[in-house]
Amino acid sequence: MALVIQGRCIDVKDGICTTSCPVDCIYEGERMFYIHPTECIECGMCESICPVDAIRYEDELDPENAIFARINREVFINEAGEMEEPGGWSRAMAPRPDHPDLPVGPRPAMQGTQRRTG
Repeated sequence: MALVIQGRCIDVKDGICTTSCPVDCIYEGERMFYIHPTECIECGMCESICPVDAIRYEDELDPENAIFARINREVFINEAGEMEEPGGWSRAMAPRPDHPDLPVGPRPAMQGTQRRTG
């Protein structure tokens, strides 16, 4: 079961998760980060370090965030309908275009967490 980045990451993009991932499967999008579903080895390092508590295993998503399992998968599907296998993210890469179903407007509330500044 792959890890998924949910709506709490929208417009925050702290990025600390990318430093903890041993296989570089977390890719920057325009408004949030995405976990590549086949590159992820499910180690959980990113989940434990996320300052906004945005990362969950797919089977732990609440109904409000279940859409993010599909969004994290489909952002890596190319126009031919095939899963792209970039082979690992680096800061030198341009951000991936965000999924068209990414919620517009304010990001979901962060219950029990505070946004980092600075």
